[in-house]
Amino acid sequence: MNADHRDSKQTSEASSDNENNLPRHVAIIMDGNGRWAQARGMPRVEGHRRGVHSVRMVSETCTELGIEAVTLFCLSSENWKRPKEELDFLMQLLEQYLVEERDLIMKQGLRLKTIGRRDRLPDNVLKEMDKTLEMSAGNRGTQLVLAIDYGGRDEIARAARSICEDVRAARIEPAEINEQTIAGRLDTSGLP
Repeated sequence: MNADHRDSKQTSEASSDNENNLPRHVAIIMDGNGRWAQARGMPRVEGHRRGVHSVRMVSETCTELGIEAVTLFCLSSENWKRPKEELDFLMQLLEQYLVEERDLIMKQGLRLKTIGRRDRLPDNVLKEMDKTLEMSAGNRGTQLVLAIDYGGRDEIARAARSICEDVRAARIEPAEINEQTIAGRLDTSGLP
């Protein structure tokens, strides 16, 4: 075997090994868009608007790489403390994203999933969210997970309450509660 062939084979093997080392799930905290815009003399909302472009690039790249799931932490439960005008804009931007990106979501075969609380989201956002969730449910590509009104501690508390309700209703015995019981009650259940 000549040196050129060995180098080619090694490069191919390294490339193959590298593909196997890709993460199955990538999570991105979308933080700093408003500060980024302010530092450039723009209104905070412009930073949020430009963040949508980054979301599109990330979802396209992860789809191309075969990443199984991408979680975008869009709005934490802490973000309800923001000024009303900014929250209204974020809700409008979310609704707009859910409508305008549907074609791309379908074209890329993305499966939209949401985690977090729904009870504080406006009805118009929920309507578009549910429509996009339903449309993409049969897709088999990357799961695009939007963490909206999400907080890790809140998720754990909701899971614990759910388990307690099942114990109180005698659907489960306390001794049967294990890691799988808790994991199955989390919003992230079923994600890699």
